Amino acid sequence: MTTTTDTLADAFQRIQQIVRRTVDGASEAVLTFRVDDEANTVAWLVWHLTRVQDGHVSELAGVDELWVDGGWHDRFGLPFDASATGYGQSSSEVAQVRGVSSDDLIGYHDAVCARTLDYVATLGDEDFGRVVDTSWTPPVTLAARLVSVISDDLQHAGQASFVRGVAERAGA
Repeated sequence: MTTTTDTLADAFQRIQQIVRRTVDGASEAVLTFRVDDEANTVAWLVWHLTRVQDGHVSELAGVDELWVDGGWHDRFGLPFDASATGYGQSSSEVAQVRGVSSDDLIGYHDAVCARTLDYVATLGDEDFGRVVDTSWTPPVTLAARLVSVISDDLQHAGQASFVRGVAERAGA
């Protein structure tokens, strides 16, 4: 019998597979390729989707984000405050996500995915209706927050995969 947590774990693992396939072996030129001057890069998209997952799941689990606690902020060396997730960043800030290796992008995402899977495994069906954010109308439940993260991550992973394909066709 498939449970809700099995389904969520499957969704997060699918995101991980897309991220790994998209980023693995990508050169700096591919990771930082822009379709136009305002477009997001593979590196920014994967960093952003992983930061969002890290932030939301860490908050839900009541633990510190791996971005800082796991040393990824220092390792990436990005010129942003440690709390930055990419939300609302400008085109010039997107361009600053460079010099990050495909191994580090995958490593950070794998660490966040592992933590996410560990957290999801602790949940029972009775947990999903719990309100986790009252700043929205209606208030956000745990189930809605996890589905939101999955939706956002899948969209950005697909965008990153598309950009990699365009970059390679363009000779990046």
